[in-house]
Amino acid sequence: MKRYILFSVLFIACGALNDACAQDDIFGKWKCTNDQGKVNSIVKIFQKDDGEVCGKVVRITKEEDRDKICTECKGDLKNKPIEGLQLMHGLRKDGNEYSGGEIIHPKSGKVYKVKIWVDEDNPDMLKVRGYVAFFYKTMTWERAE
Repeated sequence: MKRYILFSVLFIACGALNDACAQDDIFGKWKCTNDQGKVNSIVKIFQKDDGEVCGKVVRITKEEDRDKICTECKGDLKNKPIEGLQLMHGLRKDGNEYSGGEIIHPKSGKVYKVKIWVDEDNPDMLKVRGYVAFFYKTMTWERAE
């Protein structure tokens, strides 16, 4: 009987731990799609040593676009190659999401506040919400293999 209770407690604890880890699994490579659902790029979400979460374009899918530069960007990002560009920075964990950061749209150069979270129904989908004031747009990125 004691074994049964111990096994049950361990089984429940492992299940809770797996759920917590799945919600936090924003790190890795994600397929970034446009409004038509076509994959434009692969973005890698990573964490710096100080805990800041960032996103970097690691691959542009159209070979002919891989040498494009961010002509509309401001400051240090102006005229930098889009492939390799750190387009998201400043995110910190806040409950089940990461917020407090910024994301840049390389084609327009516009900077938006951003928050990201893993879809609770599908851990292979990442929700990316860019916003200004109370206007926002949420994109869904799919985990890249």
